[in-house]
Amino acid sequence: MRLLVQLSATQGAPAPQGLRRFYRPVVRAGDWLVCSGQLGLTGGSLVAGGVAEQLSRALANLGELLAAEGSSLDAVAKTTVFLTDMGDYAAMNEAYAAAFGDNLPARTTVAVKALPFGALVEVEAWAYLPPAKV
Repeated sequence: MRLLVQLSATQGAPAPQGLRRFYRPVVRAGDWLVCSGQLGLTGGSLVAGGVAEQLSRALANLGELLAAEGSSLDAVAKTTVFLTDMGDYAAMNEAYAAAFGDNLPARTTVAVKALPFGALVEVEAWAYLPPAKV
C-alpha cells in the first residue's frame, strides 16, 4: 500500500541556498502536516546568539509554516530536536517551553555531529490538521 502525499505550496520557509528543488518545508499526509527540520534562520542567516535564540527563531519559522497551512504550534503532536552539543539541553528546554507553553508535544532530542550552516539546533515536527468541516 502506498501513502498518497499532497505537497504543500508553502514557499516562505528558509531553505538551503541552491537546494530548494530538493527541499519541501512541509507536506500534507492525510490529516497530518509533516514539517522538515527548521533552523534559526532569518534573512538567509542564522540569528545571533546561542541555542536558545536559534531554537526560538526555528520554532517561529515552524509556526509560520503551520500558519500558512491553516494550523499553529498548538496542533504540533511530535517534534524531534537535533542538538550539536547536549550541554545545551537545559537552554534548549527553556526556549522550547517558552514557545509551546502548557501544550508541550511529545519530543525526541538527538545529539548530532553537525547541522547545516553551522547551526546549533534544528527542529522538525508533525502537526495534526483535521479535514475542514463543510
